[in-house]
Amino acid sequence: MNKKTLLMLSLVLALVLAVPGIALQAQDDRPPLGFWDSCAAPDKLPADVVFGAVFGLSGGTSVYGTVQQKAVQVAVEEINASGYLGSSKMVVVFEDDAGDRNQATAAMTKLVTQDNVVAVLGPTLSSSAFAADPVAQENKTTVLAVSNTAAGITQMGDFIFRNSLPEGKVIPGTVKQAAELLGLKKVGILYGNDDDFTKSGYEVFKAALAENGIEILTEETFARGDVDFTAQLTKIISGEPDAIVVSALAQEAVPIILQARQQLGFMGPIIGGNGFNSPAVLRDAGAAAEGLIVGGAWNLGNPNPSVSSVAFAEAFNKMHSASPDQFAAQAYTGAWLLATAVRCANSVDRAAVRDALAAIKDFESPLGTFSFDENRDPVHDPIAQIVKDGKFAVLAAVMGESMEPTMEPTKSN
Repeated sequence: MNKKTLLMLSLVLALVLAVPGIALQAQDDRPPLGFWDSCAAPDKLPADVVFGAVFGLSGGTSVYGTVQQKAVQVAVEEINASGYLGSSKMVVVFEDDAGDRNQATAAMTKLVTQDNVVAVLGPTLSSSAFAADPVAQENKTTVLAVSNTAAGITQMGDFIFRNSLPEGKVIPGTVKQAAELLGLKKVGILYGNDDDFTKSGYEVFKAALAENGIEILTEETFARGDVDFTAQLTKIISGEPDAIVVSALAQEAVPIILQARQQLGFMGPIIGGNGFNSPAVLRDAGAAAEGLIVGGAWNLGNPNPSVSSVAFAEAFNKMHSASPDQFAAQAYTGAWLLATAVRCANSVDRAAVRDALAAIKDFESPLGTFSFDENRDPVHDPIAQIVKDGKFAVLAAVMGESMEPTMEPTKSN
């Protein structure tokens, strides 16, 4: 290299480092997410790109919503620090719906009509989504569900997306693996009959059990807010099932586990829907949660975790001094997906953002290689889990160790 060429390179480097808005960033310094090479850095965005989020931050739903909020905060910090939106910053307005349909509708209305957000993450619960999402659809504002798994979510309109695997894609595989690994022949079902999510989970469980030739001995129901499930559980257990299948939210899941184990002495597997998929359930149920089987979209204990999954967990732990769960991973990925839609659209026009989001394919994320299908539902692989030593572990790996999903009964006083 001659002196003239070297001088020119030095001048270019000095200019890049000196001029605002121009930066050199090594590939290794970037967060392991984003379409860095697929879409050029945007240059037509406002200084602040404002998104909304409707999460259950209080009440029983907070076991999901608070970790969703924390995960979005991690993503926002990374997106802004990395310059993913060029010189613009991602801003998220959080609204608490407390798991209430009316509050969710009011929150969505505020975000899309008053705050004029580009797009919305949430709501946390499917029942809230069915109430609130039509408001966004009517106002042609994209909603990205990050924890809604009930059937029919994306059918509400072409502005409604989700990155949370529906129960119809998770439960069948979980039931199939449990049947093969545990030799299940007969079960009892307990489900909430007044909630969109728990009713949808029940329907999927019932179909999956039939498909695997598993007899349903009895079906029992409950309502949100119930605290005593001993009557229903007693009926189920009297039939001597190989497992108890439950579709419930966390608030009801914990007493169901405790009463089945501690009061009634049931030591067989309990197979739960997505509502059980929270460290809060494991924490509050304690040793009684051992052997709980739950299908999921993400588990850090996957034998082959992606680079982005590990990096996300480390970043979450660094900011919040806690480990993330599936709901955190989905919310974090959701924030990056919306930022990517804006980056690729190079616009905050709501229709342009919707189209850019729908076009995302093969996005490397903590959830794995992620795409949307033609119905705006997620495409990535689910995972079956079992609680071992107080943590979610991969079911196939645990059963490969010949670990029996049982525990010693602990009778309550």
